[in-house]
Amino acid sequence: MQRVVGTVVRGLRGPIINQGDDIEQIVVDTVLNAAKVEGFKIEDHDIVTITESIVARAQGNYASIDDIAADVSDKFGNDTVGVIFPILSRNRFANCLRGIAKGVKKIILMLSYPADEVGNHLVSQDELDEQGINPWTDVLTETEFRKHFGYKKHPFTGVDYIEYYKSLIEAEGASVEVIFSNQPKTIVSYTKSVLTCDIHTRKRSKRILLSNGAEKVYGLDDILARPVNGSGYNEAYGLLGSNKATEDRVKLFPNNCQPLVEAIQAKLKEQTGKTVEVMVYGDGAFKDPVGQIWELADPVVSPAFTAGLAGTPNEIKLKYLADNNFSHLRGEELQQAINQYIQNKNKDLVGAMEAQGTTPRRLTDLIGSLSDLTSGSGDKGTPMIYIQGYFDNYTV
Repeated sequence: MQRVVGTVVRGLRGPIINQGDDIEQIVVDTVLNAAKVEGFKIEDHDIVTITESIVARAQGNYASIDDIAADVSDKFGNDTVGVIFPILSRNRFANCLRGIAKGVKKIILMLSYPADEVGNHLVSQDELDEQGINPWTDVLTETEFRKHFGYKKHPFTGVDYIEYYKSLIEAEGASVEVIFSNQPKTIVSYTKSVLTCDIHTRKRSKRILLSNGAEKVYGLDDILARPVNGSGYNEAYGLLGSNKATEDRVKLFPNNCQPLVEAIQAKLKEQTGKTVEVMVYGDGAFKDPVGQIWELADPVVSPAFTAGLAGTPNEIKLKYLADNNFSHLRGEELQQAINQYIQNKNKDLVGAMEAQGTTPRRLTDLIGSLSDLTSGSGDKGTPMIYIQGYFDNYTV
């Protein structure tokens, strides 16, 4: 019988994960149990994805605001520190900011505008136009910003992030001055000691700062890149990808996940005889068209994945074939022609008209987005995702 279903995505319910749990065995057991209970067969090229959160929880990869403060203090001493380009997030940045503030005496907080890096807006682009302000050239003080735009709350959270971040800094005993600019070099006029908090543009920001006279330059990826007083850490990303755990702790992005995904793949192979691809995923890489928020607040979508998930899709646009190459065919004859074309397609379709309009993103970014949208960020209770048929095409 001809297949009538393509890709199938299942959110898998497992136990609540705590520090010290054997996440490797839990994932394997959850997959095998789901297949048994739901009656699906595990096949080669299936994919199991695991949210970074439960991996980090199992690792016990946590740190306190005191740990953050100690690392920041060690790096900056008594300097006034420019904290630039943080995202506007209670979950992602508030505790990080508290730790930073606890480790210094004064902060120059430089916010990007009209929005942060992931699309949280302080003001709208239309408001900038109405006030005749160019965000790429104009530097605003807090007084100037308020004069133009007043006091605004984030539409989703109801928080005035300017006031909120100031209050967090002052509560930790540091003084603060707020400015608004989209140019990294602006901060050098205020201090030559800078902590750049952007995620995906951090390397550029560091380069610009150093070439414009900054003397001490670190990023969030440099804070807790090693343990501090026995804390958790992330060697590659530091505080990037961290989330609020409690009022005084953060959960860091999981550390050294490659051995985990490879071990899960090996165990599933041993149990089933099938080669299942495995990856750890964080935020998906997609943009909310209404709120304008780009979801990717993690440094990468996937910090670890098995070899079969490397690369990008190599796909042909079916409607292009139907409208162009085989526009004269219909029905069974059209289907057979397309099947044959797909079976004989080139291994590299980059630039080919037949591939125009397909998605040239990395497989891990696409699968991570699919997984993130499936698991959600709330109470679905499905931190593992099982995907079948992702690598199939119209002919299989």
